[in-house]
Amino acid sequence: MNRFMYHFVGAVIALMAVAVFSFSNALHTEGSRKKKTHRIVFQITTPDTSAYRALTRQLNNVLDHWPDARVEVVAHNKGIHLLVKDKTNVPAELSALKKRGVDFYACEFTLKQMNLAKADIIAESGYVERGIVHIVERQEEGWAYIKAGF
Repeated sequence: MNRFMYHFVGAVIALMAVAVFSFSNALHTEGSRKKKTHRIVFQITTPDTSAYRALTRQLNNVLDHWPDARVEVVAHNKGIHLLVKDKTNVPAELSALKKRGVDFYACEFTLKQMNLAKADIIAESGYVERGIVHIVERQEEGWAYIKAGF
């Protein structure tokens, strides 16, 4: 192979390497622009009704910023009162948040401990067998954890 051909082949290989690197970088940049789905689990354990108001403000704030976020609220221990029909001070807010996609869960273990029936819980709520276990599982799946209250 003559000297000219040797340099020509080298230049072609170099140009191909630059093109591959540029294409790879463009794909990486495009992929990093994709929308991230935020997944957040909130835990509430207090009977403090001012914490319930603060929680609803926090949930709305998160959803205003990330409308597609997956958000769950797990109520257990004395925080179960957030979801008890005759104890909650934010029923309209919970209903509106449910319509925005927030999932509320009452801890069945807490219901047993406090002699509450599922009929005592607001219609917007689902149930988990054990609140703490559900929260730990969510964290193990990569969900962000927020302790609600003060």
